[in-house]
Amino acid sequence: MSLSRVTTFAVISALAMLSLAGPSSAQQGTTPAAPLAPLAQQAPAVSQPPAALPQPAAAPDAAATPAEREGKLLKAAAAELKELSPWTMFKSADVVVKAVMIGLAFASLVTWTIFIAKMIELTVVQRKVRSALAKIADARSLAEAQFALGAKGSVLASFLAAAMREARLSAGISSDAGIKERAASSFGEIVRAEARRIRLGMGLLATIGATSPFVGLFGTVWGIMNSFIGISKSQTTNLAVVAPGIAEALLATAIGLVAAIPAVIIYNHFSRVTKGYMELVSRASGAAGRLLSRDLDRTHVSGSHSRTAAE
Repeated sequence: MSLSRVTTFAVISALAMLSLAGPSSAQQGTTPAAPLAPLAQQAPAVSQPPAALPQPAAAPDAAATPAEREGKLLKAAAAELKELSPWTMFKSADVVVKAVMIGLAFASLVTWTIFIAKMIELTVVQRKVRSALAKIADARSLAEAQFALGAKGSVLASFLAAAMREARLSAGISSDAGIKERAASSFGEIVRAEARRIRLGMGLLATIGATSPFVGLFGTVWGIMNSFIGISKSQTTNLAVVAPGIAEALLATAIGLVAAIPAVIIYNHFSRVTKGYMELVSRASGAAGRLLSRDLDRTHVSGSHSRTAAE
């Protein structure tokens, strides 16, 4: 009985030890899984810094180096050069340069307006004088010449009217030299008045041709000064950056030459044409003087014949 009790006690002790070892081994098996929770909690903390990394990226733009700034200016200048045209240069020019360009463009418009008007005027008056000279070529007296011309207005009609007025006012005066001298004085006044009339606009052409290059140069100098101010502000001397401003300044000189060169050429052309017209006017004056001389001679001849018949 004692052995069975000992055996029973041993079995109960072993079962008790096994029952005590089970919870401890279960706790030991679950302890390695405990650190996983902190790791899972630490994982989002590690993933947060990459989300905050883009924020310092704005710092290099704010503190860009001079080389980077120059690179950006070059890119902007290259984009502007692609669209560079006379109109865009005019729009981006300074106010003073714009005023110079507009003034020179207006001067060029005035030049071509004078050219068209004077060409029409000179063509018409030359045709009139030539036609009038052809009509009175066979006239024997002032009255016959006036009848041949009719009521058409020309400088020759003015000469004939002046000669007849002087002959009428000098009626009863026997000095032919005095009558011719007074008629020649009237003819000279008509010639000078016609020269002034036909040269209207020529002085303006001369002024435009002489001053337009200097006005354009003033615009260029002003624009280049602004370009140098822009160079100092941009802190770069690269030609691609300052080229648009210099091109805008040079455009003023180009427009000045465009206004001046045609004005000089047109002025020289009209000087030659006007000289030819004044030669026609001199011929008309001479024709009127010859007709007056014939009338005076006929008057003396008729007077001598009447005195002879009376005797």
